[in-house]
Amino acid sequence: MKKTVLMLFVGMLSLGIHAQDTAAKIEFKSETIDYGEIAKGSDGVRVFEFTNTGTAPLVISNVKSSCGCTIPKKPEEPILPGKTGQIEVKYDTNRVGPIRKAITVTSNADTPTKVLKIKGTVKAEGAK
Repeated sequence: MKKTVLMLFVGMLSLGIHAQDTAAKIEFKSETIDYGEIAKGSDGVRVFEFTNTGTAPLVISNVKSSCGCTIPKKPEEPILPGKTGQIEVKYDTNRVGPIRKAITVTSNADTPTKVLKIKGTVKAEGAK
């Protein structure tokens, strides 16, 4: 009986270890985008690039911003292992002043939540 229980325990342990080997991993080229100083009304679209460095398809289930002035767009299809993807972020550049926003990415990766940041300053028309 003890041998049977031991064998079951070892079998379950090995399944758990194997399951951890087949996980998606998300690796961003950069987790912060710096807009620098941009003019009011200029193009506010930027892209976060990432790679799935894991061994399972990466599914991004949700991408949300800390503010309604920033609109993120997630990839709709799973990202296969070794492939790259993009999360597009559009900031409303008609709002003059500093940019300090967070974008939260939720996925099936080994780290299920990542926080990306955008920063910069939108200058008023005619400002130097």
